[in-house]
Amino acid sequence: MLVALGFLMVAVFMFLIMSKRATPVVGLIAVPVAFGIAAGAGLGIGDMITDGIKALAPTAALLFFAIIFFGIMIDVGLFDPLVKLILRLVRNDPMRLVVGTAVLAMVVSLDGDGSTTFIIVTSALLPLYMKLKVSPVVLTVVAGLANGAMNIVPWGGPTVRAAAALGISPSDVFVPMIPSLVVGLLVVLLFAVQLGYSERRRIGTLELTDERLLVSAGSGLRRSATGSGSGSGGNGDAPRTGGGSGDAGSDDGQGFVDGLDPERPTLRPKLLWFNALVTVALLVVLVMDVLPIPVLFMVAASIALTVNFPRVKEQQEAITRHSSSIVSVVAMVFAAAVLTGVFQGTGMVEAMAQWLLEIIPASLGPHLAVITGILSLPFTFFMSNDAFYFGIMPVLAETAATYGIEPVEMARASITGQTFHMQSPLVPAILLLVTLAGVPLADHHKKVLWRAALVSLSMLVIGVVLGQIPW
Repeated sequence: MLVALGFLMVAVFMFLIMSKRATPVVGLIAVPVAFGIAAGAGLGIGDMITDGIKALAPTAALLFFAIIFFGIMIDVGLFDPLVKLILRLVRNDPMRLVVGTAVLAMVVSLDGDGSTTFIIVTSALLPLYMKLKVSPVVLTVVAGLANGAMNIVPWGGPTVRAAAALGISPSDVFVPMIPSLVVGLLVVLLFAVQLGYSERRRIGTLELTDERLLVSAGSGLRRSATGSGSGSGGNGDAPRTGGGSGDAGSDDGQGFVDGLDPERPTLRPKLLWFNALVTVALLVVLVMDVLPIPVLFMVAASIALTVNFPRVKEQQEAITRHSSSIVSVVAMVFAAAVLTGVFQGTGMVEAMAQWLLEIIPASLGPHLAVITGILSLPFTFFMSNDAFYFGIMPVLAETAATYGIEPVEMARASITGQTFHMQSPLVPAILLLVTLAGVPLADHHKKVLWRAALVSLSMLVIGVVLGQIPW
């Protein structure tokens, strides 16, 4: 019964989201509650949801203060030089813009944090997408794929979880998988070229000479967040600005009249190096993992507010400027906590995993590593990495050991599904990405899921071909 309810709950949720019959927040709350009650949770469903909220509360805090911190850095002009550089490189070619998006996302993803990556990439590139009239769905797809492939770096989380769950070294898991990662990134670049070429054919090229395009996306983020429920990303039309009078894609640049232009009052050119130092220090300490990430962003946000906006009124205004993005993404994080809480509290996750293990024929036992790699796509899409690596992987690894498959080989196979995992509505970072870009989650999924599956499977295949994952 739990198996049937679990799969049916997933199917209903995905149908409602993909068909746009419900917003992600509504779907993430209403569907699990209904199925949790059907599974016999009764009044205990309250404790299940509370446990889920407790588990995701640090993530919500991280996103809250990360948006504030990077929003401030955008407001004060820290990323303006980067946008200018990208503008010179992209010129009037959508192809260059899309490929540049992939490269930038890959580089920034080296910090191991998806939320930081998506904030920086969206901040730097969303204005260019709007000006060139390139669909922002392309931005979310390419950035999501690039970050997903890079998510297997040892400090990113999944590799460490797999190693910890099976009692092995993270380097033994990751280093042999570097060729798979390289191939995965090449596949991402090929998708970027394909999407860029498609956009080039659709809209042609535009003449870009207006330096006022170099708008901080801080305004764009606020603008897109307010339209995230019904954004226009699916058809390539640039959404209108929140308070401007023109179209975001117009040649006169007036679409950004309400934006943070090069003459905006929030600029702090004299504090450029200080803000850069604070940002670099934050990322370095983040990689060193000496303090919890939410704490780092809380401290960094307080420093940024105090130095750049010393007056209380200015600090309040700085926070308010990014309130729409904060409310949208934090609401979805807590809504996702309902789904994860019910999934785990009712035992659906364990029941579904056990059922899948039981239906695998004994003749396929020697191929359990490959099977694990394939199963990692749906498993990590519908559950957290913690639930998969600490709850299911030990069972899979113990079963595989009877067929002579080493735990490290199982761990390598299990991380290949991370590109697909990163597109899950249970991943706060991807909710942040679509919110900032103003793209409906359904539109993102329609274009990204099959591509993410191919990237993950290509990494799995290379691992098998090179002997890092036994066939």
